[in-house]
Amino acid sequence: MMPKQQQDATAMTRKTIKVSIERTTNSQSEFAVPLYDNQTVLDVVSWVQQNADPTLSYRFACRVGMCGSCAMMVNGVPRWTCRTHISKVLDGDEVTIGPLRNLPVIKDLAVDMDPFFDKWVAAEGFHHGDLTRDDPIAAVDETSAARVTANAGIECINCSVCYAACDTVAGNADYLGPAALQRAWTLLNDAKDEGRATILDAVSGRGGCHSCHSMGSCTAYCPNDLDPMTAIAGLKRETAKAFFKRGRSK
Repeated sequence: MMPKQQQDATAMTRKTIKVSIERTTNSQSEFAVPLYDNQTVLDVVSWVQQNADPTLSYRFACRVGMCGSCAMMVNGVPRWTCRTHISKVLDGDEVTIGPLRNLPVIKDLAVDMDPFFDKWVAAEGFHHGDLTRDDPIAAVDETSAARVTANAGIECINCSVCYAACDTVAGNADYLGPAALQRAWTLLNDAKDEGRATILDAVSGRGGCHSCHSMGSCTAYCPNDLDPMTAIAGLKRETAKAFFKRGRSK
């Protein structure tokens, strides 16, 4: 183990980085944070809160990319901070960290996720079943095209990175957003879900899938490599088919 005097000397000579953190007061606080090997952005934020400013508010849980709660804006880009190494995002020896875009800020780096989940519900992003616990479990063909399509979106953990990246959300408060629409697409292709008509009605109205401008930021920034833009394109096709089918049946 390194002697204490040597440890102190190492700490004094360790390189520091300039960290600017956006605060609730519409200002930025700047901190000199020691740089370590394999240091993540979340490590940097935690160091600030533990060593420089205990009033700093932020959110995290698992630290391993499972919960998504540590998502923040890093140099203007939405990221999971627990899986982003600081060395990958430094601009020289500086970095700016802020709360997720497109969501109300509670305090500092912590945002209110209610609008995000309200839209998830508005898009009918929950299972619509007609079976009871007494009914046998329905078999699912894992090789079917619909099941493969549904599986493509089930790894979404609702971290809201895509929502923060979306310029349509920024300009249209009614837009349901890529995560909610991707969930709707997943359920639309789930053989066990009985809400097809309900889902199509929910995503075809004001703020639905046709509000998407197909810029692709949601897909580009998804930390789980999902493809919400393709899911939204699928919803556009299916809602258009339903519309013209309804027109022909009148």
